[in-house]
Amino acid sequence: MFVFHLYLSYKLNTTEISFLGDLMTIVRKIKRKRKKIKRTFSVIKKSNLDVFNKLFRILSWLLPGLVLKRWIVTSAIGLVTSLLGIAIWTNLRPLYWLIETFFWLMTGLTRMFSVNLLGPIILLIGLILIWLGQNRSINSIQKALVPQKDTLLVDALRVNSKLSRGPNIVAIGGGTGLSTLLKGLKNYSSNISAIVTVSDDGGSSGMLRKQLGVQPPGDIRNCLAALSNEEPILTRLFQYRFSGGSGLEGHSFGNLFLSALTTITGSLEKAVQASSKVLAVQGQVIPATGIDVMLWAELEDGEKIFGESLIGKSVKPISRIGCLPENPPALQNAIEAIKEADLIVLGPGSLYTSLLPNLLVPEIVEELLKNNSPKIYISNLMTQPGETDGLDVYQHIKSIEKQLFNFGVNTRIFNAILSQGEFERSSLIDYYRSRGAEPVICNKKKLVSEGYYVLQAPLYSKRITPTLRHDSRRLARAVMYLYKKIKKAN
Repeated sequence: MFVFHLYLSYKLNTTEISFLGDLMTIVRKIKRKRKKIKRTFSVIKKSNLDVFNKLFRILSWLLPGLVLKRWIVTSAIGLVTSLLGIAIWTNLRPLYWLIETFFWLMTGLTRMFSVNLLGPIILLIGLILIWLGQNRSINSIQKALVPQKDTLLVDALRVNSKLSRGPNIVAIGGGTGLSTLLKGLKNYSSNISAIVTVSDDGGSSGMLRKQLGVQPPGDIRNCLAALSNEEPILTRLFQYRFSGGSGLEGHSFGNLFLSALTTITGSLEKAVQASSKVLAVQGQVIPATGIDVMLWAELEDGEKIFGESLIGKSVKPISRIGCLPENPPALQNAIEAIKEADLIVLGPGSLYTSLLPNLLVPEIVEELLKNNSPKIYISNLMTQPGETDGLDVYQHIKSIEKQLFNFGVNTRIFNAILSQGEFERSSLIDYYRSRGAEPVICNKKKLVSEGYYVLQAPLYSKRITPTLRHDSRRLARAVMYLYKKIKKAN
């Protein structure tokens, strides 16, 4: 009996294994067929066959997510309902007249022509009218909304629908680092808010600040250009810098434009909102504060220096920073943006002159503490001579926490860190080293041991460039990957 049970158990297990094996084979075959179909469709779509391309263009309107079909159907139902309401209101007399006219017309036509000939002709005429009406109306809308000839309206609608469903992202910082990040992030969401430092007192911004009494527009201009969806020539115009001319040399057109708008509207915030409409900005750009502030820094030997431009040139280690007047108020838009944020990013950018000045605004820090969404600190690629000499990623994040501790904030705000992986040997890095800068090294084990969530990724381009900067696409891809991993973990 025992042998029989053993034999039966063996047969059942063998049958089960055989069944599972057959099932896995079927699954693999289905996957292979699915991949083959996808490849076939991809080849057809990429081909130059005009008929297939037009067919796919028509079928694309049936894809979900355009938020268009439901409203067309709603409008159609509304039209039919309205006509029915009119008919009922008039005791159905228009409906009777319409039916009688229709039958009279059909009877006359069928007497004149054969049914087998008349039916296909009327059907063909109807299809041609539908095609003509839809084609002309879509082309008219496309010319108004998507003037670029190489972009189809259906593609633009699909992209817009995808971006509008993206997370609410708040990016905090300044300088070229923030604008680089924004260029990449706008491919993932249209719900982006950039909170930008306004303490610059050097270059074109510094001159306009002294001469016109306006807040520095330079970093704001870069962010507007980064998020712009307008014609490239308009964005280039906004970034154009005059190389000559009495009083114009060194100024960028965008800085002059924003300064003039600030004078007209009465505030930089309103000037930015007006400029955002001109440039079709995807998201919003918000100054960290609405008042004119001056940065100061206390060095480790106790000396104090005033002005962002001097702080950036300091050759002595910086102990802490502050601003005059103290505790500047935040703009309401900045507070609302942080409240609704699904993801908050700090950096990349100069530690003491681009990142920490935003954290000198108490209301911004308060909202950051209240928000439980993922908060990511993006490390710089290289140290900055004088400002961050010899600091690694760990020391950068600790400098931020030390600054916040000086204001009585004991809670860690940024728990996730994104930094560059291994640095490859290159002549560009050697050049930076000759100027006193070093790669910002990440001691991942040390950071993880203290409870940080760390991701190292290739963040700069391998293309030969005159400067070593983050690549906007790589940076944004890494940010979104880290965001999804943190959300999944939580």
